Amino acid sequence: MARTLGPVCRLCRREGAKLFLKGDRCYTEKCAVDRRAYPPGQHGQARPRVSNYGAQLREKQKVKRMYGMMERQFSGTVDRATRMKGRSGENLLQLLERRLDNVVFRMGFATSRAEARQLVRHGHFQVNGRKATTPSFLVRPGHVITLRESSREIARIVGALDTLEGRSLPGWLEIDKGSFQGIVKALPSREDITLPIEEQLIVELYSRY
Repeated sequence: MARTLGPVCRLCRREGAKLFLKGDRCYTEKCAVDRRAYPPGQHGQARPRVSNYGAQLREKQKVKRMYGMMERQFSGTVDRATRMKGRSGENLLQLLERRLDNVVFRMGFATSRAEARQLVRHGHFQVNGRKATTPSFLVRPGHVITLRESSREIARIVGALDTLEGRSLPGWLEIDKGSFQGIVKALPSREDITLPIEEQLIVELYSRY
């Protein structure tokens, strides 16, 4: 599986927004976006003029990096969203939020989506009692995500759950820290997704092709 091996804080600075790629660091004063709120590189502090295409491209890159996806997988998700009933942009966000690695992160079992993806890959979680190792698995209402009993003493997971109070849990999810399990109560709506995303720009970008 392809993944980003370089310094991820540069990605946040390039997009001008917190993508929460660094886990706990993103919630402290050490966050690179808070310390240097301009793109990295020699010309980072310049103010170039951005075209419509440039704005659409930057929005796509921001969301793709936020959810830790490569171009082929992301474009396939956009294509699926456009073929669904309803607004293509809202369908896209719903598909992204329903990914198992994102749900594990949202429930507080991990401090970043990258960490959640690794935990899922290593088989630490079950969906409705069955082992799940595919980060892109789409959850549905009624699904129960459970941390395997043999994984409940992992320090990183316990530490992430302890810091859950500092993060907001979406209304479509429910977590029971005592039993190390969460429930998908409903499909995520646009109001549940408070991230600074302009999904229509992404749809417009891919409609060019």
